[in-house]
Amino acid sequence: MKSEIINLNQLPLNEKGIIKEIKCTGTIKRRLLDLGLVKGTTIIPVLVSPSNDPRAFCLRGSTIAIRVEDAEHIDVIRSSSF
Repeated sequence: MKSEIINLNQLPLNEKGIIKEIKCTGTIKRRLLDLGLVKGTTIIPVLVSPSNDPRAFCLRGSTIAIRVEDAEHIDVIRSSSF
């Protein structure tokens, strides 16, 4: 099983990733944590807007939109198989 660490924007559509780290601070980090983006959570990109910003992600049974500038601060583990 091969895995790599990438930022959330690089995760292809419909491919699972596991959140490794959120590398921002302040209110943005608090907002992301409140939405359920915590270490170890599985996240899947499901939609991209026509302008490529924001992108929609499925996690914990919900679909949420995250701006590209915020998703750049989220590291995920991408694996060939979970």
